[in-house]
Amino acid sequence: MRRGIAIAIACLGLGLGLWLSAHTFYTTKITWSRDVSRIMYRHCASCHRQDGSTFSLMTYREARPWAEAIKQQVLERRMPPWNAVKGFGEFKDDGGLAQEDLEIIGEWVDGGAPEGNPIYLPPRPEFQPLQEESHAAEQEITVMGTITMKHEVEAIGITPSLVPEAGVMQVIARQSDGQIDPLIWIEQFNPKLNQTYYFREPLRLPRGTKIEVTPRTGRVALITK
Repeated sequence: MRRGIAIAIACLGLGLGLWLSAHTFYTTKITWSRDVSRIMYRHCASCHRQDGSTFSLMTYREARPWAEAIKQQVLERRMPPWNAVKGFGEFKDDGGLAQEDLEIIGEWVDGGAPEGNPIYLPPRPEFQPLQEESHAAEQEITVMGTITMKHEVEAIGITPSLVPEAGVMQVIARQSDGQIDPLIWIEQFNPKLNQTYYFREPLRLPRGTKIEVTPRTGRVALITK
């Protein structure tokens, strides 16, 4: 009798072990279909797609094997390739991830990277051919430390040209009436990803406006018309 009970318990344990090994247990309600795919479509699919510049991450099957790598790359802000801190200055084609996006991806991966119900997938993005802007009439004002505008300028962008070794630099425009306009904040600077950051809307900087670069060893080029 005891031997029969022992055999039954052993069989039950073996069956439970096989069942557990065949099923993935998720510890998050964040899913690819409802949450993560929206971030990927918005910020990553322009490159990570079929016929894009690198491997596709458009589907769960394509993205799931890369889940841990995706988490590491976005948390270290290596991807998407965007040196500027999101929310400090407003730029065209802003590719930076918001803190909420980082938290969603992190929780999704840590919770087992579930797919979720495909009915919640958003529409696939459509990609239009890139149209190059003409920058022939642009001028540059080099700023290192602090300079004061001697006349009104219309700033359309900014280019980091010398970022301190720490990889951190912040630039603001301080107007004479006390108004402060954030221009750009660089963190974890990657020189391979350096570019000109064009403002979403041109900034009118009146005469007397001070452009301040912190630390003072940093240097930028203010792009004007």
